[in-house]
Amino acid sequence: MSDKTIYENPLNTRYASREMQENFGDGKRFRLWRKLWIALAESEKELGLPITEEQIEELKAHAEDIDYERAEKYEREVRHDVMAHVKAYGDAAPSAKGIIHLGATSCFVDCNSELMIMRDGLEILLKKLVNVMEKLKNFALRYKDVPTLGFTHLQPAQLTTVGKRATLWLQDLMLDYESLTALLAKFRLRGVKGTTGTQASFLDLFDGDGEKVKELEKRVVEKLGYEKVYAVTGQTYPRKFDYNVLCVLSQIAQSAYKFSNDIRILQNMKEVEEPFEKSQIGSSAMAYKRNPMRCERMGSLCRYMLSLPVNSAFTASTQWFERTLDDSANRRIVNAQAFLTVDAVLNLYMNVAENLVVYEKTIAKHVAAELPFMATENILMECVKAGGDRQELHERIRVLSQEAGMAVKQEGKENDLLARIAVDPLFEAVHARLPEIVDAKKFVGRAPRQTEEFIEGEIVPILKKHAALLGERGDVRV
Repeated sequence: MSDKTIYENPLNTRYASREMQENFGDGKRFRLWRKLWIALAESEKELGLPITEEQIEELKAHAEDIDYERAEKYEREVRHDVMAHVKAYGDAAPSAKGIIHLGATSCFVDCNSELMIMRDGLEILLKKLVNVMEKLKNFALRYKDVPTLGFTHLQPAQLTTVGKRATLWLQDLMLDYESLTALLAKFRLRGVKGTTGTQASFLDLFDGDGEKVKELEKRVVEKLGYEKVYAVTGQTYPRKFDYNVLCVLSQIAQSAYKFSNDIRILQNMKEVEEPFEKSQIGSSAMAYKRNPMRCERMGSLCRYMLSLPVNSAFTASTQWFERTLDDSANRRIVNAQAFLTVDAVLNLYMNVAENLVVYEKTIAKHVAAELPFMATENILMECVKAGGDRQELHERIRVLSQEAGMAVKQEGKENDLLARIAVDPLFEAVHARLPEIVDAKKFVGRAPRQTEEFIEGEIVPILKKHAALLGERGDVRV
């Protein structure tokens, strides 16, 4: 049971998944430190340093059984987290005590483990991102033929379709996918660089043999399952990388924020609604309310995420020369919380996208209220084809439109422009064809085919590539 007398981060208690929390948890971080120390010792032994197989085996035997209390006790004494764990590991594996962390600086374990954790975090987000894309793909195809009012300036504009609008949300995520996968494709570890990045300590260990130092780094990185390292570093990997990562996470949040706002507006219009459970309460006072809680929460979390890249920009900008430690406490908070935030956002996005409710009759009612105005050009042109005078027709339809508009605005009546046209002798040529001319599906252009073409050409290849990741469902914890 949690201690209710102290503050607990709601990203852990309410929003982010257990999977992402464990990814940034101390348990994983400190196990990675020991994995790094083993890889370093093995590689140093292979390249001729006096390290025995028995020492390596003892390190491996105690790779998982971390005595956290002992490590915390040491840290209180030495005020250094890495050295505290070196000591605790040495107590568990006494024969190897003298060769743990040999030649390395703290950033050997700290930076490389942080990079691996972020890499795994990006993979978790990639999985959730493509699952959101699949759910929006299904939604877009299902509603690709349903006409709906398009909006520019939040004012009714030409018609689109419900499915075509969803492709805009989907395309935003596709751009985020491209940014995320590009980041993963260029991913590098810090490698084995020493205190200021010169590898001087390792050059001393190998009696000035630079080729062995280069081979040491190559072997350590390969044992960790990676190929690329930064060619040069100071004491740390470039902090600009944190900024790049958070910018990609910000992009995902931007996309989710737009989606959540669109759904909130549509829910206000009673056209589209996020899921609302049988026992869910919308308001403590107004029992009838069905508040868009999920989308509001998405927007709230996204707003926080959008504020984080600038923090990393300051950190990258103030790394004096080879390194300054004022990045440390900051990054412990910012990096993890950015991942936890976007993880929570994508969980919500999956849940909403999979369970959207569409009220087609309400949508059709809203279309019918505006379509007569939009159809006036079509009506006018059909009358001209039948021999009418365009200027005379234009003036008459302008007058009728103004009259109908005032009846809607001032008297609260339904839009009766079509009824006015249907009894006006000047438009007699189209009286019998009015229902056909104002069929909403004739006003959506290529929206249905654009939806199909976009999904088939851009989205399906991505989903096929990541088919093994599909099948996730979004969870709303509270």
